[in-house]
Amino acid sequence: MRSPQWLRALRIVFAGLSLTALIAGPIQQAGSYGYTLANHFSYFTFQSNVFAMVILLIGGVLDPSGRRWQLWRGAATLYLVITGIVYAVLLSHLPLGAEAPWVGDVLHRVLPIVLVADWMVAPYALGVSAKLIGTWLGYPAVYGAYTLIRGPIVNWYPYPFLDPRGQGYVSMTIGLVVLGVAFALLAVAVVALGELAGRWCGAAKSDKQRWLE
Repeated sequence: MRSPQWLRALRIVFAGLSLTALIAGPIQQAGSYGYTLANHFSYFTFQSNVFAMVILLIGGVLDPSGRRWQLWRGAATLYLVITGIVYAVLLSHLPLGAEAPWVGDVLHRVLPIVLVADWMVAPYALGVSAKLIGTWLGYPAVYGAYTLIRGPIVNWYPYPFLDPRGQGYVSMTIGLVVLGVAFALLAVAVVALGELAGRWCGAAKSDKQRWLE
């Protein structure tokens, strides 16, 4: 089923907004003490927003269909939900450095809402399965491993909960297990949201059909 033109147009608009924020962040922070592009690109926020921007752009321009595409859409939605919730709960109190507040707002608040709204307006019933949830959580797991391997090499960690230097590996591991369970529940919630929204849309179309008859 093709998405309405207004939705495709909004996807392109928000993809452009995301791209603007993704470019503005490094420009604004360039020259700050200790700042490097390699570190900037190593933030989950940056990577998940790049992925979401690509999904929005493809969805706006090409509007693919099929289960494989919906799996990518659902994954992008999950990663932006993780970005938004982790920021709100664990990171919002931390300073942004030289980055303008609007950049953080776009990447941590606006785009997660946009992806969830898009998932609800154009829903798809994927069906909850261990394979699906495990596939979606593969990227956060690889990201965590990458960060923990890279951290001691460059003496830098992007997030406090991924930094064992102050809390120790035992405490960090417990925290990561809790986050892993939370991420799995969020993945289930994204799938369920797509199924519920699909039912609502189907019911609304049925009511409209009966009214026209």
